[in-house]
Amino acid sequence: MVIGRFLGVGLACAVLHNIVMIAGDAVGWHYAASSVVSLAVVTVFGYQLHSRWTFSDAVRSRTSFARYAVTVSANYPLSLLGLFVFVDLIGVSVPVASLVVTGILLVFNFTANRWALRVRRGT
Repeated sequence: MVIGRFLGVGLACAVLHNIVMIAGDAVGWHYAASSVVSLAVVTVFGYQLHSRWTFSDAVRSRTSFARYAVTVSANYPLSLLGLFVFVDLIGVSVPVASLVVTGILLVFNFTANRWALRVRRGT
């Protein structure tokens, strides 16, 4: 059940990210600026959903939000690193490497979110 909610929130965050990116482009923003705005908006949105719904027994605090923001921010460099390892070092094709890295990041994000939100055990 938690995995389903986690994936649902992830999908909602992806949709919101794309809305911000498309809206930013429509008003003439550079994609880099839109990405920064998206990171801020989607981080707050994702934190609220994950801490209240996905991990409903999570500890909500400034500290847990800061940990969550750090884990969310780690996705981009981790994705690039994963693609570099699989494509450039191992020689896997980009489509396959992208799927593998996405799977690895899914596990990373689930684990990191549980840590960031300090889910209470036994509830």
